[in-house]
Amino acid sequence: MTTQLIECIPNFSEARRPEIIDQIVAAIKAVSEVKLLDRSSDLDHNRTVLTFAGSPAGVEEAAFRAIKTAAELIDLDAHTGEHPRIGATDVVPFVPLSGATMDECVAIAKRLGERVGGELSLPVYLYEAAATRPERANLENIRKGQYEGLKTEIESDPNRKPDYGPSKLPKAGATVIGARAPLIAFNVYLATDDVSIAKKIAKAVRHSSGGLRYVKGLGLLVDGRAQVSMNLTNFHETPIARVVEFIRREAGRYGVNIHHCELVGLIPQEALVDAAVWYTQLDSFSPEQILESRLFSSPSAAASLPPQSASFLDELASALPAPGGGSAAAYAGAMGAALVAMVSGLTIGRKKYAEVEAEMQAVRVMAEKLRAEMTQAVDDDAASFEAVIGAFKLPKDTEEQQKARTAAIQHATMNAAHIPLHSAERSVKIMELALKCAEHGNLNAISDALSGFAMSRASLTAAAYNVRINIHSLPDKSAGDGYLSELVELETKADALETKIRKVMKERGGI
Repeated sequence: MTTQLIECIPNFSEARRPEIIDQIVAAIKAVSEVKLLDRSSDLDHNRTVLTFAGSPAGVEEAAFRAIKTAAELIDLDAHTGEHPRIGATDVVPFVPLSGATMDECVAIAKRLGERVGGELSLPVYLYEAAATRPERANLENIRKGQYEGLKTEIESDPNRKPDYGPSKLPKAGATVIGARAPLIAFNVYLATDDVSIAKKIAKAVRHSSGGLRYVKGLGLLVDGRAQVSMNLTNFHETPIARVVEFIRREAGRYGVNIHHCELVGLIPQEALVDAAVWYTQLDSFSPEQILESRLFSSPSAAASLPPQSASFLDELASALPAPGGGSAAAYAGAMGAALVAMVSGLTIGRKKYAEVEAEMQAVRVMAEKLRAEMTQAVDDDAASFEAVIGAFKLPKDTEEQQKARTAAIQHATMNAAHIPLHSAERSVKIMELALKCAEHGNLNAISDALSGFAMSRASLTAAAYNVRINIHSLPDKSAGDGYLSELVELETKADALETKIRKVMKERGGI
């Protein structure tokens, strides 16, 4: 029986308060049948795109929880941003991947829409393949007038009546839910701050105004540069390379070049391969010529390959500021947890250690949970740093903007301290588990237990540095006093654990 896999890519009207997105992410991760694949936030758009995939039931439940959390935390009356929006959870598309059909995604969209409208009292519009009216297949038509315009029209215009839920907008706005084919969110930044040029190019490239088929586009000012923001809805029919070259030619009419391009969220590998083939003119190219495709075409070959840890280390060694020390701290903790899992696994099932089998079973379960959390913290820490950088880039021309910028810096920096503090907490838990393994685990693997303890201790030390430096840089440093007190308690506990494990090292290891 083929396993069904469905992707969901909800867009949320928030990016400047990462702690809000953290809570939405947590709601998604609480569903065991789904995996979060990507988190992408844009401060100018004030919008975050999350990507997750899993079983049909798991994806549907995770989407509901995310919508519910966003509705509780995001007020559209107070929201500003470059990107059009009508809701806290603005749009929720479902995409069939392996073993799933578009019809099944349409069914999910309709069930979810009915539940959101009924249980959360949010207006819901169905779009794309799930649309109940031809004019609602296009997301632009539903978003017309944005939140502010829909707020009045939904109550007076029958054509704006939602598919589910009340004909009245709460502060969380409305949500658009649907089913569609894979889409690529792709932005082209121009070497100018003249947004009028981006608007002209967007008009020329988008299909609705006579441009390329399967391209939707807007001209925006983002991070001080004119940006052509696009959704490419069918990269097979309209490849990325064709879009980029079209924009390059149009920009040249105004004496402007492309500065750089940006991918939002994930992209099918095939789309990148198509672009590479086009630009390199590999006319006789075959996908089988890709080394990785050939390697992973055989399950046995893939299973024999080593873990791809080098990519993270390459990123860490790059000249970019993230990932940095906080991510490295989490990575060290994940390695410590992995060693604990290894030692407990080598103890389970051995007659000599039958008396501690139940304890080692519990240790292994906890170690694997902590390993997963620390692995996720690697990305979370990098994302929190990017949010801090983004907060510092906010405008400060007026007194009101200065206050908003200071508040954003405070929030982002607190979150940047919060994540390594959690890593520090988990590190101490891993140290406790490593101590149990050193005390009662397989004696032949005691050096691995000690190494797991050492890695988690290093993780604590590095995480603590990151907590303190972030607290020290807060506009209001007193807000971090609780974090510092908690950190001191963790370090005191770690010192006591280290004393104990050194004793075990002498007694059981003879060193």
